[in-house]
Amino acid sequence: MWPILIASLATFTIVIERISFLIREQKSRCPGTVRKIFSEIEKGRFEEAMRIGDGCKDFVAVTLIYGLQHRQKAFSSALLRAANKELKRFGRGLPVLDTVITLAPLLGLFGTVTGMIHAFGLLGVKELDTPTVITGGIAEALIATAYGLLTAMVALIPFNYLNAHLEEARHEIEDATTHLELLLLKQDKSL
Repeated sequence: MWPILIASLATFTIVIERISFLIREQKSRCPGTVRKIFSEIEKGRFEEAMRIGDGCKDFVAVTLIYGLQHRQKAFSSALLRAANKELKRFGRGLPVLDTVITLAPLLGLFGTVTGMIHAFGLLGVKELDTPTVITGGIAEALIATAYGLLTAMVALIPFNYLNAHLEEARHEIEDATTHLELLLLKQDKSL
C-alpha cells in the first residue's frame, strides 16, 4: 500500500503544479503582440518586430523572437530549438503521470497477490472452522487492487487534459512558425 500512496502523492503534486503552470501560461498570453510581430514582419521591419516581442512571455512570441534573432544564421534550427524548449515546459511531469497510470494497478495486483498468499498461509495454521480469517485476509488484499485502480483512474484524467494542452501548444507554435517562415520567404522574394 505504501508504494500506491507514494504514487498518489506524486500524482497529486504534479497535477497541482501543472494546473498552476497552465494558469500562469494563460495569463501570460499576448495574442495581440503576436499579431503585431507578424504585421511588422510583413512590412519588413524585423527590428521593430523583435522590439515588440521583447519581454513578452507568450510561448508563441518567445519562439518567434528567438527565430528572428537567428534568422541570418540558422533560422529553421533556431525555431525548432525554441519550440522544443517551450514544449518541454508543457510536457514536464507527464512521464511521471504516465508511469503512475501504468504502475499503480500493477502495484495493487501485487499487493493483492501477496495478501492472498498471506491469507492462505493462515489456512495451514488455523483450523477450517474460522473462515473469517481467510475472507478477511482476502478482502484486505483486494483493497490494494482497488486503491491501485483508483490511483490510475484519478491520474488518467489530468494526464489526458495536460496532453491536450501540450498538443494545443504544439499546434499553435507550428502554425505561427510556419506563418513566420512564409512571411520571411515572401520578404526574400520581394527583395
